[in-house]
Amino acid sequence: MKKSAPLILLIILIVFPWAVQNAYYQHLMILVLMWVVIGSGWNMIAGYTGQVSFGDAAFFGTGAYTAGLLSHHFGLSPWWGMAFGGITAMAIAFPFGWICFRLRGAYFALASLALNEVMRHIATVAEPLTEGMVGILIMPTFVSKIPYYYIALALAVLSVVTVQVVMQSKWGYYFLSIREDQDAAESLGIDTHHYKMVSLNIAAFLTGLAGALFMNYMGFIDPEVVFSLHDISIMAILVGIVGGVGTIFGPVVGAFVMVAVHEFFRTGFFGFFKALAVWTGSDAVNIAAKYISQAHVLGFGILVVLVILLLPNGIVGDWKKIVSIFISRKEKGAAT
Repeated sequence: MKKSAPLILLIILIVFPWAVQNAYYQHLMILVLMWVVIGSGWNMIAGYTGQVSFGDAAFFGTGAYTAGLLSHHFGLSPWWGMAFGGITAMAIAFPFGWICFRLRGAYFALASLALNEVMRHIATVAEPLTEGMVGILIMPTFVSKIPYYYIALALAVLSVVTVQVVMQSKWGYYFLSIREDQDAAESLGIDTHHYKMVSLNIAAFLTGLAGALFMNYMGFIDPEVVFSLHDISIMAILVGIVGGVGTIFGPVVGAFVMVAVHEFFRTGFFGFFKALAVWTGSDAVNIAAKYISQAHVLGFGILVVLVILLLPNGIVGDWKKIVSIFISRKEKGAAT
C-alpha cells in the first residue's frame, strides 16, 4: 500500500460524519472503529508475539463493566471508565498471563478461552455487584452519534499508532523473536515470559478501552453481551485473519470487512429479502429472510475459508498479490 494511503483514509474518516449524516451509517462506522481497537489489541499478542488468544471478551467485558459499575454503584460518570477500563483489564491480564504463559500453543489458547468463561460466569452470579443477567443500564451522555464517532476514531488512531511505535522499538523485536522461535529467543537471553506479559497487557489495555467505549455508547451491558465468545473473541480473531495477521493496518481493513459482512447478513442482504417478500407476498421468503439474518456466523466461516485459501496472509499481507492479479488481467485485456 502507498505510504499516503493511511493519511488519506484518516482525512476521509475525519470528514465522514459531516458528509454522511445518516445515523445508521454513523453507527456502523463507530462499530468499525471500535473493532479496529479490539483487532489491534489481538494483533499485538497473537499476530506479533505469536500467542493466539481467545480471551479478548474477558478484557472487553472488564472494561465495559468498569464503566458501568462506576456509574451504577458510585454515581460517577461512566466516562471515567475510559480512564480505568484499560487498567482494570490489565489487572485481569497480569495474573492470567503470569500463570498461563508457562503454557504454549493450543494450551495457552484453551486457557484464554477458559478465562472468557470464568469472567462471564463471575459477572452472571455476582448479582449484588453486577446485577447478573438483568444487566446494567445507563443514560447515554450524547444524543448525537458524532461525539461517540470522534472518540472511537481517536481510540482507533491511538491503537494503530501504539502498535506501530511498539513494533518499531526494542520490544517489537523481542515480540517477533518469541513468535518465530521462543526457544531460540531464550537461548539469546531474552526473558520471553516477561515480554509476553508486556504484549498481553498492551493488548488488554486497548481492548479494555474499547469495552468502556461500548458501555458509554450502547448504554446497556450484560454478561452475555460483553463476555460473548463468538461475538467478541472470535470476531477479534476474524478481524485479524481477514485483514492480515502481523500487519499494522490489517485490523483496520479487517474491521471494515467483518462489520460489512455482519450487517450484510443481519439486514438480509441489505434489505433484498425483505423487499422480495413484500413484492412476492411469499411466506417462504419471509422465513428464509429470518434465517439468513441470523446466519452471519456462516458468512464469517465462508469468508475465512476463502481468505485462508486465496489470501493466507490476509488482505493487507497479500495486497501486492491482489494488485498483481488485477494488473495482469488488465494487461491481458489490453493485449487481446
